[in-house]
Amino acid sequence: MPTSVLIVDDSKLARLVVAKLLRQLRPDWEVVEAANADLAMSVMGDRPVDVALLDFNMPGKDGLELAADLRAAKPNMPIAVVSANIQDEIIARARSVDATFLAKPLTEEALAGFLSGAALRLRRAAS
Repeated sequence: MPTSVLIVDDSKLARLVVAKLLRQLRPDWEVVEAANADLAMSVMGDRPVDVALLDFNMPGKDGLELAADLRAAKPNMPIAVVSANIQDEIIARARSVDATFLAKPLTEEALAGFLSGAALRLRRAAS
């Protein structure tokens, strides 16, 4: 079964950009999208999701609140919080829920690094 990545961002354009980068880097991984935290949790209830890329600034629950919910549901899931808001407090909050912080605009290099770590973490959890 392919690795499944959930991209959560209220901007459709941002989801398209991240999905395109992801498909270039990991063409064998499946991409699932959600426009907000509530839809993300609904997707999680409907299907297996292995990795999550979450926008920080969204209406309703922000990406850090969603990361905490996902961490509670799936303790070993690789999670990244993506934001143009590069403040120490946000980076520290991401780390406090064991999530990686990635700056926007998301670069191929930053995403590749996160995905490599995610693949390693998934392999370790499976063995």
